[in-house]
Amino acid sequence: MGLPRLVCAFLFAACCCCRRATGVPGEEKQPAPTPDLVEAEVGRTALLKCGPSHSSGNFSHVDWFLIHKERQIPIFRVRQGQGQNEPGEYEHRLKLHEGSGDTLALSQVTPHDERMFLCKSKRPRLQDHYIKLQVYKAPEEPTIQANAVGIHVDRQELREVATCVGRNGYPIPQVIWYKNGRPLQEEENRVHIQSSQIVESSGLYTLQSVLNAQLVKEDKDAQFYCELSYRLPSGNRMKESREVTVPVFYPAEKVWVEVEPSGLLKEGDHVKIRCLTDGNPQPHFTINKQNSSTGEMEEETTDENGILFLEPAQKQHSGLYQCQSLDLETMTTLSSDPQELLVNYVSDVQVNPTAPEAQEGDSLTLTCEAESNQDLEFKWLRDKTGQLLGKGPVLQLNNLKREAGGRYLCMASVPNVPELNRTQPVSVGIFGSPWMALKERKVWVQENAMLNLSCEASGHPQPTISWNVNGSATAWNPDPQTVVSTLNVLVTPELLETGAECTATNSLGSNSTIIILKLVTLTTLTPDFSQTTGLSTSTASSHTRANSTSTEKKLPQPDSKGVVIVAVIVCILVLAVLGATLYFFYKKGKLPCGRSGKQEMERNTSI
Repeated sequence: MGLPRLVCAFLFAACCCCRRATGVPGEEKQPAPTPDLVEAEVGRTALLKCGPSHSSGNFSHVDWFLIHKERQIPIFRVRQGQGQNEPGEYEHRLKLHEGSGDTLALSQVTPHDERMFLCKSKRPRLQDHYIKLQVYKAPEEPTIQANAVGIHVDRQELREVATCVGRNGYPIPQVIWYKNGRPLQEEENRVHIQSSQIVESSGLYTLQSVLNAQLVKEDKDAQFYCELSYRLPSGNRMKESREVTVPVFYPAEKVWVEVEPSGLLKEGDHVKIRCLTDGNPQPHFTINKQNSSTGEMEEETTDENGILFLEPAQKQHSGLYQCQSLDLETMTTLSSDPQELLVNYVSDVQVNPTAPEAQEGDSLTLTCEAESNQDLEFKWLRDKTGQLLGKGPVLQLNNLKREAGGRYLCMASVPNVPELNRTQPVSVGIFGSPWMALKERKVWVQENAMLNLSCEASGHPQPTISWNVNGSATAWNPDPQTVVSTLNVLVTPELLETGAECTATNSLGSNSTIIILKLVTLTTLTPDFSQTTGLSTSTASSHTRANSTSTEKKLPQPDSKGVVIVAVIVCILVLAVLGATLYFFYKKGKLPCGRSGKQEMERNTSI
């Protein structure tokens, strides 16, 4: 009897379970109506309408509820067309929209407001109306941080490439990674994207996405960036981060020599020789140069960066150079192909004869030669004027005059190497007695002032200059045939009376220049006075050539500061005297002035 009872009990329980599972016909639960969707951005105002959008009428009795965990929590009510808030979290953010009883305005929307709302209308009586509020917030501009340590391509593992962060968005935005403008997809053992998010106290999301990838050598210049895709009530949007590159390390396969500047080199250039490879980072380098005597490669001294500086470059720097690299991680050594460095040069410019001399009327031949690794071009110039006298290694001077004496220049240059030239001067001597720059000159001076007198003479052999007055004399030689002497003297009455004379002497004769000193007084003031006087620190010099029979005279061009002062003082005095005279005649009535003067003249006329 016990077993049948147990069987019956089991069958009864099974029937009850089946009844609960299948339900009783006619007692099915009615599905909830589909809610209206309302979209709003964070911080804006959401409008919740009770009933279908086309419904209209006077909603005088409405109750609003918040659906929370299947519970209906009252939040607002309308009675006789007047709204009233219920106590709670929405107490201060809900009100009727524009006085209409069917629309509720929810201000300052936050992510926490993304909920289901219910309105029940009794006047008019309507079916319960559900509204789902969907909230949106655009994230901030995404930030990206690249892996600053770098990635080795020879390590067969995924490494972090960059991290992208998008802050304060809602809902969670979607992130897409790009390399060189193309989207990256998950790929086993090649690309993996790991994303996480944080919910801020405001309800907004901060998204962090990490791109992990296995890079290759070709990714050394790749540009990576991330894109955040999100939605707003107005439609889909996106924001992009800046582009970043990641240091990619890979072993070198080739090494070569680089020379700066490129192109043709010349002596005097600042040359820099460095080694480069196609690896990253650059390995340790040594620079070797072939010994021209033994043919062996010898190491050159470089700076701490492995750079060889040739400052300035010289012809002995020409030769074969080679780079060697040592990868300290793999201990691999690579050698470059030897590269020839050619430093073009011009040297040992010589003019023959080295000290040419000739008599007036004679002829003279000058020959120029130089050394260079290139074809040379020769030019002859006059040193003082820069005048081009001829081209070629030989210069022929015929029927020489005294004026032909002086310095000449031979310029040897390489036409196909810009600015590569060398110049050699040579002084041509024309035998003759001293030749004075000026036979006589007049200088305006002030008594008891210090004065610099200058005298110039030329000749071959080079003359010497003496003075007939005592003073401090100095001499210098502009060229091998010319001498200039300067005498510093005190202007005394005796010097004013006798003047000064300089005499130039060589083995072939002598010549002199007379300097006449004139005292500056008020009576000597003329319109040209400022151009014809020499005062306390002026220099009386001779620059115009004159031979031994010339009587040419030239007034000096001394400093005019003192003259200007004297002239200003005299002008002031003259104006003062003139003003006083006019004022005297005016007070005496001798000068008619203005209306009173005119009336006086009229009275005199009528009388």
